[in-house]
Amino acid sequence: MKKIDLNADAGESYGHWKMGADEALFPILSSVNLAAGFHAGDPLTMQKSVRLAKKHGVAVGAHPGFPDLVGFGRRDLAVTPDQAYSDVLYQIGALAAFLRVEGMKMHHVKPHGALYLQMVRNKETAKAVAQAVKDYDPELPLVLLFGTPMEEAAREVGVRYVREAFPDRAYLSDGRLSPRSMAGSLIRDPQKAAERAVQMVLDGKIPALDGGEVEVQAETLCVHGDNPEAVEIARAVREALLAAGVEIAAY
Repeated sequence: MKKIDLNADAGESYGHWKMGADEALFPILSSVNLAAGFHAGDPLTMQKSVRLAKKHGVAVGAHPGFPDLVGFGRRDLAVTPDQAYSDVLYQIGALAAFLRVEGMKMHHVKPHGALYLQMVRNKETAKAVAQAVKDYDPELPLVLLFGTPMEEAAREVGVRYVREAFPDRAYLSDGRLSPRSMAGSLIRDPQKAAERAVQMVLDGKIPALDGGEVEVQAETLCVHGDNPEAVEIARAVREALLAAGVEIAAY
């Protein structure tokens, strides 16, 4: 039987500003990526999110991003490898404190937004992030995009890694995620996202936004928690995968 992890970016509220519907989303998932205060999240949100994940038996990973609360971590920042390393290590450590208090282990690290995309383009940034994860815990998996410099960097550093795919995002034929500015880059129809999820897991390929098909290899599928349709998409994806005989469980 095929098995896949179903994750979402979450814990992204900050102070009185609310993002996502984590209470409804978490029961559908097998793992979550929790913001650690740089692009979103704050200490109280982190504490509540960890407790919510524990309640529903959901594995918890860190979701480090650029220090960019105003831009939600989606603005590309010019950082040195040393800065990328220290920023990621800092955020892992922040979340780890709340996990320790709840008797939980850090499950993975999945970079956020512009940091993730910079790692796709820039191997030096990717290596710095991979090194931070490995130095924190050599057994901790780094979640990354298949067939990109992220994967090359992870292999060179020697960090354990897990490939990820996005049913709610369109891809270009070269394997990169299509820019959010492109028409059709965001998949907001739950049934379409569900169909794509099954294609990703069973066929290993999906149509590319710029024509042709693109190969997809993944051990985990991500639903973006800031998408207004996130709960509906996650539920549709889960139901479609189960109907196709795919087991959903954390890796």
